[in-house]
Amino acid sequence: MPLRPVRPPAAALAALLMLATGCTAVGGSSADRAGPGRELSAAELRAAAVADADLGAGYTVTVMTPGHGDTGAGAGREVADVPACQPLLDAVTPATPAASASPAAQAPGYPYAETDLSVARAADPRGGVYGGLLGYRTGRAAVLQAELEKLFGPCAAFTSMAPAPPAEKPGKRAPIRTRHRLNREDTPTPGGADAALGFTLTNESGSAVLSQRAVLARIGPALAVFTTFGVAAEPATAPDEVIVRQQVAKLRAAQAKKK
Repeated sequence: MPLRPVRPPAAALAALLMLATGCTAVGGSSADRAGPGRELSAAELRAAAVADADLGAGYTVTVMTPGHGDTGAGAGREVADVPACQPLLDAVTPATPAASASPAAQAPGYPYAETDLSVARAADPRGGVYGGLLGYRTGRAAVLQAELEKLFGPCAAFTSMAPAPPAEKPGKRAPIRTRHRLNREDTPTPGGADAALGFTLTNESGSAVLSQRAVLARIGPALAVFTTFGVAAEPATAPDEVIVRQQVAKLRAAQAKKK
């Protein structure tokens, strides 16, 4: 099953990880308590998304409704052989309507506000960046980042199984087994961010090798997640530093403003 850039997958990853790891911390980490920045309302978070003018000539930003592009269950859910890695797969494949409507999706571990966006650059038409801005209650963003750090061990290499695509003669097609690799990428912390984490997730099915590269930056009680896609001949590249830097700066500035 290929990685489908139908929505900002890393934004979904951040929300799913909180549920999968059973995170219920309410006190918050010392990093978030000590760091500057206030929680932004849903409207403020959306207003803090980068715009064309923030990035300069040649960039086009599209701000989307969270979950934009979800297409339903499709051929069925792709299931990881390592349960801890399931959130990674759920994040890169469309969610089912039932899943998005589940009471679990309203659990405290999920962001209280989300804004999704995509950024295209005229000079690099194939290098689009998908982004997610996620607002969390104080302390939860740092907890989520710590939980993500734990996946690099158990999910360094794993496999998954997905039902075969529909065919004219059901039962004649075998399920699809896919190999995945998760690699941590050296990612400097952008100015204004409290921390940053980068990784690449590959999807190897037969001769096809698809990749998704992501950068997660923590800014006070918010997370900004940036994702790119690639194939074997042209692997996913690091998200454009201009986009990352400007988005971090805009989120930090919004958090610093008094209501």
